[in-house]
Amino acid sequence: MQAHRDTIAAIATAPGAGGVGIVRLSGPRSRDIAQLLAARELASRQAHYVRFRDEGGETIDDGIALYFAAPASYTGEDVVELQAHGSPAVLHELVARCVALGARRARPGEFSERAFLEGRLDLAQAEAVADLIAAADVRAARAARRALDGEFSRRVEAIGDELLAIRVHVEAAIDFADEPIDTLGGAQLRARLGATSLALDELLKAAERGRRLRDGLHAVIVGPPNAGKSSLLNVLAGSDRAIVTDIAGTTRDLLHETIRIDGVELTLVDTAGLREGGDVIEREGMRRARGELQRADLALVVLDARDPQGGREAVSDAIADVPLRVWVHNKADLLHADSPRTDDALQVSARTGAGIEALHGRLRELAQGNADAAGEGAFTARARHVDALTIAQEHLAQARLQLDREALDLAAESLRLAHDALGEITGRVHADDLLGHIFSSFCIGK
Repeated sequence: MQAHRDTIAAIATAPGAGGVGIVRLSGPRSRDIAQLLAARELASRQAHYVRFRDEGGETIDDGIALYFAAPASYTGEDVVELQAHGSPAVLHELVARCVALGARRARPGEFSERAFLEGRLDLAQAEAVADLIAAADVRAARAARRALDGEFSRRVEAIGDELLAIRVHVEAAIDFADEPIDTLGGAQLRARLGATSLALDELLKAAERGRRLRDGLHAVIVGPPNAGKSSLLNVLAGSDRAIVTDIAGTTRDLLHETIRIDGVELTLVDTAGLREGGDVIEREGMRRARGELQRADLALVVLDARDPQGGREAVSDAIADVPLRVWVHNKADLLHADSPRTDDALQVSARTGAGIEALHGRLRELAQGNADAAGEGAFTARARHVDALTIAQEHLAQARLQLDREALDLAAESLRLAHDALGEITGRVHADDLLGHIFSSFCIGK
């Protein structure tokens, strides 16, 4: 907690030169340090034109000083923003002068971490700050803004409050173990639990859409060896990212590449060809490919156009649980004119470029559909949010089964675990290492 009482300083604007740059201070000595820099008193919530001076009284720069008294500030502490010209040299000199006067340099995300610790934001809202900064298009920015405004948190808290009320009912019923649950409002309790379960299911679907909007679609390129998967990755990425040979099993590990389609990210993952056999390294590559498919949003199934049916049989089990699939018959330039065609597959040639524009169009359609699904009322979410909601969903399902069996002690424990899983989203239940991981991904100064 002593570190939390330190006064911290950092540049709050993006790296590089600009018209205006901001140095931010937060902590109990913020106002004193700023007043020493500016050589004048600072009133709260008033813009003061000042000259920032070094130890010898020489002017570092002139600009605006804004003081926000606690608790009415972003962090909930005393905060000062020093607005100067956006020269990196000037801004770094201002930070160095703040440190010389008693501040310390802020860690990445420490301002938002303090806002969370002071109750100004919950954890999901704090993460939305970073999502808003990183938003690549208007849809993502608006969704992040809704999360920052508390749209996601309110829905999580509403379900959490209902779970707590149900848990209280169940634990009260434990004190009357000799009575059947139905005489203690069991039917009403089951109906309430069912409605909460449905609400949680809907929230999980919305969070998954928000996760895809934030992270983009996760597409895995899969197929048998020598179908041209790596060649197709190179064409889509616009560079020679993957090694291409005629030797089966050339690709042994996962290769990630990110492309952008109409402002929506699509992460492409090239994988080892799926087949029976192979040496120990190739088998490990195939194991990783199957693992990657378990979390894929989209399977880009690449088959040799000359023998697509054999290739389908090799990958059908691996892609069974992937929600979206695009079938691609590569090496179409090697087909005879009278060769049979498959209606559900795109005929392409990674070598000549034939059909690549149609593939781009299909991927654009899927990416756009994912973005459109996150429409009005959508919010951004992260993989950890989806995981927490999934865990809560599993515990809630257990609670319903245990309630049907009148195992009230077990039902109460399952409800507690579900409630705790939801609490991890907003930060009501958290571990210090979780906070460290989350805020370390923020930019310094935020």
